[in-house]
Amino acid sequence: MPYSATRPEPKLGALLIVAYSQHNHWVGVLKPLERPDTILGGLTRTAGDQIMAQALGIDLTGSDLQTEVVAGITTFLATLYIIVVNPAILQNTGMPFSGVVTATVLVSAFSSIAMGLYAKNPIVLAPGMGLNAFFAFTIVIGMKVPWPTALGAVFWSGVIFILLSIFNIRTRIVEAIPTPIRYAVAAGIGLFITLIGFANAGFIVSGQATVITRGGLDPQTLTFLAGLLLTSVLVVRNVKGALIIGILCTSLASIPLGRVWGDKVIVKWGGLFSAPDFSLIMQLDLVGSLSLAILPVVFVMLFTDMFDSLSTFVGVAEAGDLKEKDGSPRHIRESLIVDGFSTAISGLFGTSPGTSYIESAAGIREGGRTGLTAVVAGVLFLPFMFFSPLLSMAPSIATAPALVLVGVFMVKPVTRIRWSQLDDAIPAFLAMFLIPLTYSISQGIIWGLLSWTALKMLAGKPHEVPASLWVVDALAVMALVLH
Repeated sequence: MPYSATRPEPKLGALLIVAYSQHNHWVGVLKPLERPDTILGGLTRTAGDQIMAQALGIDLTGSDLQTEVVAGITTFLATLYIIVVNPAILQNTGMPFSGVVTATVLVSAFSSIAMGLYAKNPIVLAPGMGLNAFFAFTIVIGMKVPWPTALGAVFWSGVIFILLSIFNIRTRIVEAIPTPIRYAVAAGIGLFITLIGFANAGFIVSGQATVITRGGLDPQTLTFLAGLLLTSVLVVRNVKGALIIGILCTSLASIPLGRVWGDKVIVKWGGLFSAPDFSLIMQLDLVGSLSLAILPVVFVMLFTDMFDSLSTFVGVAEAGDLKEKDGSPRHIRESLIVDGFSTAISGLFGTSPGTSYIESAAGIREGGRTGLTAVVAGVLFLPFMFFSPLLSMAPSIATAPALVLVGVFMVKPVTRIRWSQLDDAIPAFLAMFLIPLTYSISQGIIWGLLSWTALKMLAGKPHEVPASLWVVDALAVMALVLH
């Protein structure tokens, strides 16, 4: 917002920053600042805040402090479920639940903060859903690979990931993705997030006669619908922090479930404090994971994580308009390096691979445009090393309305696809719908790319299939075969 004489004086946020500056002797007295010369919400002109703004990219994007903090909180609330869900899956391997909780928190916090400070993108990272199930049920239980060896495979896949990113190989892969497929992936992720929201609320369930069907109109789904209506009204009226308000109100409305009406209690008091468990840190088998028998596991993790993260970056960038002048996702090289870093430290801390989260779109919907969004979300993970029992107070139904509405935001790019150009439309359509229908972002983009190449070649348009896309197609086929 440009400075003007009628601009209101800074309130609480400004006073806190001025007080912090005074404590560090940057200014002499507490008083309103006359004319800020940075774009940190118009709050302060002190040297320390200018450095923070430059480090996080705030002065480059026209964002403001309050918006970024609200966006960070929103993203955190949309992703905090992983703190409990990830350990619940990995404990099937024999790994201690409490140890995986600590590892999940550390990976989520450090990776997200790194994304904000280094890549300057509003994207949160955490151990990936799907990747954790693959780690537990396919590798450890199915292939009978000891979990320390599997953690070593996670680490080495992260190292390879980083190297591919440093040498811009992964950036070239992103550039090879056709623009209509990028639009379709963004829309497909939106449909996927919406499906997750409806499923978390019990509004959509698996059916006996059909693959999915609508759940019953019981107290839980009625509470969800009330939360969805309230949050929708707040969003339509452009209320600041609409998604956070919706999440909090739906949480409060869920407390009577199983107590006053309904037969299922979903908000429970699980205690307050739980000491962190560092028993899984550095328990990976680095040597054993380099054996020939384990190398296919390393590459499967690498390819699966790569396509998941690429799809997330492309989709979120398209929906949030976080793009460079040439249309590529913003700071893609740095973001992919952080993604590889997240996978590598996952092996060191003791959990399945970390990856970028599509729920980051919730914070972007609230206006998050800079790395401060990711930093705020990352910092909020840290207290739950000690207070993880409190997560039982935040049921999945509370975030369900927000996820459904984020889907609305994410599908906007679908209007840019040339639907009358069928050799563009068919691959885009497949990518868009296979993401939610297969419950896999990587499957959507893989089949979208393969169908694009096949149709363009058979339609006599080989010039629309660059050499780099053939390389990506080869990697996609390899991922399908190994998986």
